[in-house]
Amino acid sequence: MEITDVKIVLRNEEKLKAFASITLDECFVVTGLRIISGAQGYFVSMPSRRRRDGTYQDILHPINNEARKMIEDKVLDAFESEVNKWGGMESFEANFEKYLGSAGYFNAEERD
Repeated sequence: MEITDVKIVLRNEEKLKAFASITLDECFVVTGLRIISGAQGYFVSMPSRRRRDGTYQDILHPINNEARKMIEDKVLDAFESEVNKWGGMESFEANFEKYLGSAGYFNAEERD
């Protein structure tokens, strides 16, 4: 399995820093991944849905550590690259309102 594309949509929330989607082998897209700012740094949260009892259940997730690491590495590299296009996270956060599009979020197409 190969990740052939990663798309990042930056957010400016306390913990949620971006949404991501990945394409696997140029034929299967996974959306709804989230990049979260946690106590130990950024991490990738898998797509999930909220249950009636308020807990969350992953919709899909890697079944081994090797697959999880591959996904996290690719997504976090793409996130870092996108943030650097804005001049870093501090610059992005400071200018969020200035650059905010009508959709309420940023992506590479709106920046250019």
